[in-house]
Amino acid sequence: MKKEEVKNWFETLQDNICNELEKADGKAKFHEDIWTREDGGGGRSRVLTDGNVIEKGGVMFSAVSGDLPEKIQKALKLPSCTFFATGVSIVIHPKNPMVPIIHMNVRYFETSTGNNWFGGGIDLTPHYIDQDDAKYFHQKLKETCDKHNDNYYPDFKKWADNYFFIPHRNETRGIGGIFFDRLTENEKFTINDRFNFVKDIGSLFAPIYTYFMDKNKDLAFTKQEKEWQLLRRSRYVEFNLVYDAGTKFGLETNGRIESILVSMPPLAKWEYDFKPEKESKEEKTLNLLKKDIDWLTS
Repeated sequence: MKKEEVKNWFETLQDNICNELEKADGKAKFHEDIWTREDGGGGRSRVLTDGNVIEKGGVMFSAVSGDLPEKIQKALKLPSCTFFATGVSIVIHPKNPMVPIIHMNVRYFETSTGNNWFGGGIDLTPHYIDQDDAKYFHQKLKETCDKHNDNYYPDFKKWADNYFFIPHRNETRGIGGIFFDRLTENEKFTINDRFNFVKDIGSLFAPIYTYFMDKNKDLAFTKQEKEWQLLRRSRYVEFNLVYDAGTKFGLETNGRIESILVSMPPLAKWEYDFKPEKESKEEKTLNLLKKDIDWLTS
């Protein structure tokens, strides 16, 4: 497996996802920016706004290279070296609060010292948690993981629960999903095995999210439910700016700031000391923002 093969596959993945999202939205088209990074590499940033279903969505591809910054060398426990990193990152913010926010990232990283690995994940952030939707989402993830290894889903789900957690709020960002990092070659898996797994996860994005778009886009919602959506978006902002590793990596490697912050919603709201009404849909959602929920049986 060569890095050019991975890069080319990620570019094709971006094309396919953009095409499927445009068809499902039925109105808006992605605007594309081609950019180059001064220190090496570049990417294609595609953003869709003001669609029928999608209020703002970004499907970003990048392939960057250069000297590995000293701070990242220390974090990864690597000597001075050069690096290559490529991947696709997606965040979709819908108009209707009954349609969930979704995020996916699939990526590959290698260094001149011979290190290489895959990472990524996919997670769902409903404004209102629907247990049937949660079960559908996690069932699709489990089916895909099980094709490669029986331990992938339980291990990567737990990793997602811990990663997509907002400590200062003591709540998960949403209903989780899977998260994995530094999947490299070992005695059990070749690097091509890891790549095939990442391909299947990447290919899962469009059918999963277009399912939720089609299912929930026409559901009625109230002004109160729209206000709740803005509050939930603010939690998304807090996580991405304070804890998200991809945001930090982009900033620390002199990445393109517009592409790094494309995950931000078009509108969000912070209300002082907000508390939902007892036994409301909002309170029920908050009570389900916890780690280690078995969504397949709950």
